[in-house]
Amino acid sequence: MAEPTMDIPTATRLAQEGGLALQRGDAAAARAALQSVADAGLANAQIWLMLGEACFQLGDRKQLATAADALLALDNKVVRAMIWKGGCLRDSGDLPAAASWYGKALRQAGLVDRLPASLVPLIREAETAAAEIDAEFGAALEAGLTARGLPPEQRSPAFRRAIAIMRGEETAELEMQRPSSFYFPGLPQRRFFERDAFDWVSTVEAATNAIRAELRAALADPDLFKPYLTHTHNRPRVEFGDMHDNPSWSALHLIDKGVPVPALIARFPETLAALEQVPQCRISVRSPSIMFSLLQPGAHIAPHHGMINGRLICHLPLIVPGDGALTVGGEARPWEEGKLLIFDDSIEHEAINHADRDRIVLIFDVWHPELSDADRRGITALFETVDTFG
Repeated sequence: MAEPTMDIPTATRLAQEGGLALQRGDAAAARAALQSVADAGLANAQIWLMLGEACFQLGDRKQLATAADALLALDNKVVRAMIWKGGCLRDSGDLPAAASWYGKALRQAGLVDRLPASLVPLIREAETAAAEIDAEFGAALEAGLTARGLPPEQRSPAFRRAIAIMRGEETAELEMQRPSSFYFPGLPQRRFFERDAFDWVSTVEAATNAIRAELRAALADPDLFKPYLTHTHNRPRVEFGDMHDNPSWSALHLIDKGVPVPALIARFPETLAALEQVPQCRISVRSPSIMFSLLQPGAHIAPHHGMINGRLICHLPLIVPGDGALTVGGEARPWEEGKLLIFDDSIEHEAINHADRDRIVLIFDVWHPELSDADRRGITALFETVDTFG
């Protein structure tokens, strides 16, 4: 970290001057004084809050975004900063990101018994903005589905209800399945799916040794594996224990959210050939995913739910040095090298490696077998529309 370019007494004086300028309505003078403290690397949360307010009053969106980010980095529960962030993203045209920040701000505000009077107009502004984005999204969703050959009359009853649940127009009676992004009603509440139910399983399992050989060659370059969870700057951070940017849970992606990784595809021909007959789930820029997942000794992936219940997740264990298990809905199954585990990740699940060496599995996703071809096309069309909105 660079050394501050200003002494503390000077920074204190300028901060006081900035605060007084804000009180008398001189946002420009406040910004000038407070910005100099921030540029010197001496701004605390209160200074960033005052600087953000000055920039907000002046319509200085660029510096407002900087102040909001800095403030949220110091305190991720500041509602005012969340709304500023949402407004800046909306102005830039990133409507989904803006909606996520408005939503988080309104949820956080709902936890407060009494809001400061100065915050109430900003909350009302956020409510209006969120409603406008939602209405725009609703119109875009209908237009996008229709353009992709799925006008309302072409949608199955279950798919129509899935859209209504996603839009908040209906409430789902959730059981074990609690996906974080999209719920398709009527699919069975089943933790694990047995291997003999799928005709492609034997082909994948028969390739275990060849896949493991390609993996071992890649392990000679440890930099290929990256932490599985990384924070997306424009979205609110979702806390997941201490796993963000943590190499104890790492991944090597061959196909990441539907996009092949060119530098790696040529290195894993046997792996990809073994998956050619698998009914991989194809959903816009979200799926398929094919990756090697590494858990270091003692690593524990905390209980969580996957994004959608229209797919299943498959683990092909390749390196299992000892005790460890995948637990889905309270049912634990150990990894056994060369034997697939197939499960519904919309049900709460967790994983732990008790061994003294790294555990590595190949992970890929497939369509839920009880989802019709028409509804698979519908889900794909829906997320193609969602992922191009804004």
